[in-house]
Amino acid sequence: MWPEPKSSAAGSRMLQLITLFKDDGYEITFACSNNKTENACSLETLGITEILIQLNHDSFDDFITNLQPTIVLFDRFISEEQFGWRVSEFSPHSLRILDTEDLHGLRKGRTLAVKNNKEFNSEYLLNDTMKRELASIYRCDLSLIISKVEMQLLTDDLKVDSKLLHYIPFLLESITKEDIAKLPSFESRKDFVTIGNFLHEPNCDAVLQLKRYIWPIIKKALPKANLHIYGAYASQKVKQLHNTNEGFYVHGFSEDVNTIMQQSKVCLAPLRFGAGLKGKIFDALKNGTPSIMTSVAAEGIFLDSETNNDIQDSPEAFAQRAIELHTSKCEFYDSQNIGFNILNTNFLKLNFISNFQAEVSRILRNLNTHRLQNVTGQVLQHQSLQSSKYLSKWIAEKNK
Repeated sequence: MWPEPKSSAAGSRMLQLITLFKDDGYEITFACSNNKTENACSLETLGITEILIQLNHDSFDDFITNLQPTIVLFDRFISEEQFGWRVSEFSPHSLRILDTEDLHGLRKGRTLAVKNNKEFNSEYLLNDTMKRELASIYRCDLSLIISKVEMQLLTDDLKVDSKLLHYIPFLLESITKEDIAKLPSFESRKDFVTIGNFLHEPNCDAVLQLKRYIWPIIKKALPKANLHIYGAYASQKVKQLHNTNEGFYVHGFSEDVNTIMQQSKVCLAPLRFGAGLKGKIFDALKNGTPSIMTSVAAEGIFLDSETNNDIQDSPEAFAQRAIELHTSKCEFYDSQNIGFNILNTNFLKLNFISNFQAEVSRILRNLNTHRLQNVTGQVLQHQSLQSSKYLSKWIAEKNK
């Protein structure tokens, strides 16, 4: 997709990576096969060339042959499946980087486990989506992993060579004492908030959890409180949950998430499945809004010992902690300060830029050796294992 930083964490992530390369002096071309939506940001205003490309079409071969980029960055594994083999054939010296955004196979496995009302295990992890994603990781020269939990899963559980992976989370500017002093006080805030792109199934499920199990408990204890739900691409099913009598407000897309978060006392994130880092948690924490979250929502951001009980998986405990944060000034500021410390300690942009640039430069200098050491990746380049390539060729011929 064209980056939509106001609609999703994935859009913000892509814009951060684009900015990182641009600041390092790269000339950037962004190529996408989808039409732009009204929420897409204008990359041309940043000095970036925008190109509309076609799926399953030989025109991409001419495009990449003429461009011959130093680096090709794939936005998630599905893009690599579609275009990776074409880059390999027509621009073989390009360094191929996969930005996983989050591990889609992990998200898929957790989704299946929840729907089957089962504990997540290795059987759910090794689903077809994960197998396809792993194949993309091996075919690329480097894959960017957004969460330390996913780094550990790939190296320890799935035995991926760490030389093929690079940990780079959301990249944030520091939050200073001056920034904190400008934020609204506990007394000037009110109500609860949650936000998330509704094309993302975990967000839809989380809103249903709030409606059915969590919000009734909170509303009974705090009858004057309201819950405000924001997010792009809300379906009719989600919109129908809006109920003013229950204080359950579905607002849809928001242009300014920072103002919304600063007006709110507590962010609710009852995600039961998903992967990666959750943008809503970062939006809340940098605006001084404590979050009550499930372990899935907190993954890769917090440790249990760092959150002052803000991680709760049962609806009852989740609701009770939300009530405490909303009513206790002391609990509110303790949680807020923990959030600022986490962001400043673990997610500062300056702590990741130089290591990433050095890793990219190292691989570029030794690209052939790097690829020869990736035996599995070499095997997957064999024609007998390239079903996506030949399906694409067949579709291209069929459409002529």
